[in-house]
Amino acid sequence: MMVSNNFSWQRLIQQAEGLLSVTSNRISNAANLSALLYQELADVSWVGFYFLDGETLMVGPFQGKPACVSIKLGEGVCGTAAVTGETIRVADVETFDGHIVCDAEARSEVVVPLFKKEQLLGVLDVDSTRLDRFGPDDEAGLTALARVYLSSVV
Repeated sequence: MMVSNNFSWQRLIQQAEGLLSVTSNRISNAANLSALLYQELADVSWVGFYFLDGETLMVGPFQGKPACVSIKLGEGVCGTAAVTGETIRVADVETFDGHIVCDAEARSEVVVPLFKKEQLLGVLDVDSTRLDRFGPDDEAGLTALARVYLSSVV
């Protein structure tokens, strides 16, 4: 995927704010944000949401290859981020104890937990086939985009 040399997290955040201002529907906004991120971020292989359903994260809107349908809380990168409430950035998924292989080609990952009024809604998950694809700027940008998403939904 080609990406322009003038990539800007601030520009992407502004695009997301405009895109997500049309509705407060969490599924519609997750679908549009997934598409925007997949289109704009270089070297990503999967971008999407998992939403909490009981004690399980269930796949929501995403862009990329077919995904794991459900992830138990506390399992894998997504389940761990959901339980700890902390964003997790993994340079090499094979070094993450308990990593769940949904795509055998995925090598690095960032997962941002989504909390609204202190209630877990789910997670935003971004994968890459490139080792150590995500840095601190990506983590901060994705965290800011998660806040945009959360402020847009009921």
